[in-house]
Amino acid sequence: MERTDDVPELSFVVPLYNTGESLRPLLEAFRALSLPESWELVLVDDGSTDGTAMAARSEVEDFPAPMTVVELARNFGEHAAVLEGCRHARGELVVNLDDDLQNPPGEAVKLLRHLRESNAEVVYSRYVEKKHHWARNVASWLANCSATFLLGKPRDLYLSSFRAMRRGLIERIVVYRGPYPYMDGLILGATNRIATLEVEHAGRSRGRSGYTLRKLIRLALSLLFDFSVMPLRIASLLGLVLCSMGALILAEVVLETFLVGPRQIGWGSLMGALAVFSGAQLLMLGLIGEYVGRAFLIVSGKPQCLVRTLTTHLKPLSA
Repeated sequence: MERTDDVPELSFVVPLYNTGESLRPLLEAFRALSLPESWELVLVDDGSTDGTAMAARSEVEDFPAPMTVVELARNFGEHAAVLEGCRHARGELVVNLDDDLQNPPGEAVKLLRHLRESNAEVVYSRYVEKKHHWARNVASWLANCSATFLLGKPRDLYLSSFRAMRRGLIERIVVYRGPYPYMDGLILGATNRIATLEVEHAGRSRGRSGYTLRKLIRLALSLLFDFSVMPLRIASLLGLVLCSMGALILAEVVLETFLVGPRQIGWGSLMGALAVFSGAQLLMLGLIGEYVGRAFLIVSGKPQCLVRTLTTHLKPLSA
């Protein structure tokens, strides 16, 4: 895309969810930025119920840089909100960060400048010390291990929601309209030019994480079933192993009958074998059903997200 005077160089995309009193410190942190580059701020309210969207819209006209507030009709999840924010971002370089100021805007600028100086299309943050809750850290570790196995992620790459991307990569991933977006899956499927940068991770000053156990499970399912067929291959392998075990057991029974004579088969061992094989069958049917169900939702047009209001104030760029 060619540069024009009304297109900013940098875009900051921030998903909001029940941000509440943290919104003002967040905006003050951006107001304090002094950058030689032109920039804009894109806020995406992900169905907040505490008036966050209204509070954000009230700040649009007085904000010192171009600002866009996207209000989603309900809570669609962080990844859908970030992807929608990327659709409205106009910058050549785009960074997304959380609304809790654990990713300070100053560190976001470092990511953007490292991206511009490198040959990469995306730069992921790498934290000196993570300040998340231990449960969130465990979930992140599991998600990274799963992404390495299912998506072919490099082992030394830590997938963080604090990342910067080039316009070309943004244009390739925003065309995805599936109902269960997973940003890292889209990025890993669209580029192999990936870099990392060590940044500071601040502690949470107020509020709590919007990630509940239900949302973490939903994100894990998106990683499993929307960007990989590996679970189906594992199910096939499991079926092959169980069939082989059954064949060995049958061969042992036949051989024992000829050499020793018929014996009374124990009820417990029989029920145990039935439980193993029946459970494996139900597991494989469940995996297939999950893929079929998600395919049905895509075909039936389940929306990725729905925008209720869009508020934009495009001030002249001064950089």
